[in-house]
Amino acid sequence: MAQELQTADRQVPSKLDGSERTRSRQVFVPRADIYETPDQVVLLVDMPGVDSDGVDITLEKRTLAIRGYAADQQRENYRQIYAEYGAGDYERVFTLSEDIDRDGIEASQKDGVLRLVLPKAAPAKARKIELKTA
Repeated sequence: MAQELQTADRQVPSKLDGSERTRSRQVFVPRADIYETPDQVVLLVDMPGVDSDGVDITLEKRTLAIRGYAADQQRENYRQIYAEYGAGDYERVFTLSEDIDRDGIEASQKDGVLRLVLPKAAPAKARKIELKTA
C-alpha cells in the first residue's frame, strides 16, 4: 500500500493546532484515512464545514491536490461558545504511484468527509515484441 499513495512531507504542519500561518486566514491540513482493497485505494479526508462547491480536487501528473474553503458557520438564535473549526482553507497533497488508474478516480462528499476512490490500473500483460529488420 505504501507504494500506491504517499503524503507529501511538506504538507505536515509544524504546529500542534493543525494549521499553518502562511496566509491571511488559517490553512488546515485535514486528517486522512487510506484503505486498500485488491482493486482500489480509498482515501477519506475530513473537511468539516466545506461545501461541495467549495472543494477543488486536481490531478497533475502524479500529484493529487485537495483544497477547500470552510466559511464561518453562523447559526440563527445561537451564540457560539466554543469552536474547534473555524473559517479557513483546507489543503492536502498526495503523490500517486504508477499503479493508480488516473482516469477512473471518483470523488464524493458526505457529512464533512471527502471520499476518493482510486482504482488500480490493470497490470501490463507480457507480450512478445517482434524484431523489425532494416
